[in-house]
Amino acid sequence: MKIIVTGGAGFIGANFIQYMMKKHEDYRIICLDCLTYAGNIENLNDVINKNNFRFCKTDITDREAVYRIFEEEKPDVVVNFAAESHVDRSIENPGVFLNTNIMGTAVMMDACRKYGITRYHQVSTDEVYGDLPLDRPYLFFTEETPLHTSSPYSASKASADLLVMAYHRTFGLPVTISRCSNNYGPYQFPEKLIPLMIANARQDKPLPLYGEGINVRDWLYVEDHCIAIDLIIHNGKVGEIYNIGGHNEMKNIDIVKIICKAMGKPESLITHVADRKGHDLRYAIDPAKIHRELGWLPETMFADGIQKTIKWYLDNTDWLENILSGEYKNNNLK
Repeated sequence: MKIIVTGGAGFIGANFIQYMMKKHEDYRIICLDCLTYAGNIENLNDVINKNNFRFCKTDITDREAVYRIFEEEKPDVVVNFAAESHVDRSIENPGVFLNTNIMGTAVMMDACRKYGITRYHQVSTDEVYGDLPLDRPYLFFTEETPLHTSSPYSASKASADLLVMAYHRTFGLPVTISRCSNNYGPYQFPEKLIPLMIANARQDKPLPLYGEGINVRDWLYVEDHCIAIDLIIHNGKVGEIYNIGGHNEMKNIDIVKIICKAMGKPESLITHVADRKGHDLRYAIDPAKIHRELGWLPETMFADGIQKTIKWYLDNTDWLENILSGEYKNNNLK
C-alpha cells in the first residue's frame, strides 16, 4: 500500500509516519510538507533514508506539484495532517489558515478525484465543536454535536470538514474524518502548552499561563491517536466521522503543576498572563463510536504519558535547542 501523508514533518504527522513504518513495514509512505515554521525535517531522521519512504518539500496548495506527485506515486490512501494549527497565530493572521486549511484540502481532494484513491482521511480537531461549560462535566462532544467554532483556526478546520463531506456526497470520494482532543508527546513544537512549559522550566524561565489556568482540555498521547487513524483508514466506514478522545480531562494549571513537580521546579515560576481572545473553556470528547465500531481505546494513561513526554524532551535537548535557536530552519533549507 502507498500512503501520502501531508504535514508529515509536523508533530502528529511525524509520529504517525514513524508508527506506520514500524507497524506496516511493507507500506510505502510519501510525506508532503512545505516545512513552515512548525515543520521540522529532523522529526523524520529515523525514516528519512529508508527505501520505502519519500519526502517531498511541497505546499499542498500547489496544485501542479501535488498532481505531479500523484502521477509519480499513484497512492492508495491520503492522510491529510497538513494544517496551520496555532489559535493565537490564527487570530493574528487568519488568511494563512484559510489558505492552507481550506484551499489546501480542496487541492488534495481534487488530486484524489483525478488520480483515484481508496481512502481520503481528513485529520480534524475537537475545536470545531466550540467549547463546553465548566459546570456541566457530564456533557461531551459526540459526532452529532453541531459545529460551533470560536477562532479563525477552528473555523478553517470546520470549513475543511464540510468540504470533505461535500466531496463525498457530490463526487463519491471515499472519505473519513477524525476529530481528536489535545495531543501531547514527542516532537511537539514548543509553542504549545506542554512542550513550552517543559522548555521554560528546564531553564528556570517563567511559565506563562492564560488567565487563571482553569480551562479544561482532554489530553491524548500522540501514539494513541496514530493507532486510531491507522484503524480508521483500514476499517473505518466511508463517509463517517470518528471522535478520538482520551477521557483525560485536566485543567491547564494542573498540567503545569505536574510538570513543575516532575522536573523539581517551584510553582512560583507560574506566571499568569492576559487570557486569549475567545478562549474556549472546556473540550471533552466522547469516543464511544470509535470504540464500538473499531475497538479503539486509548492505551496510555496521562500519568504515564506525561512522564514519558517530559523524559523525551529532556533526553532530546539538541532537538529542543535547535528549535528555540531557530537552527532547525537552516536544516529545513538543505
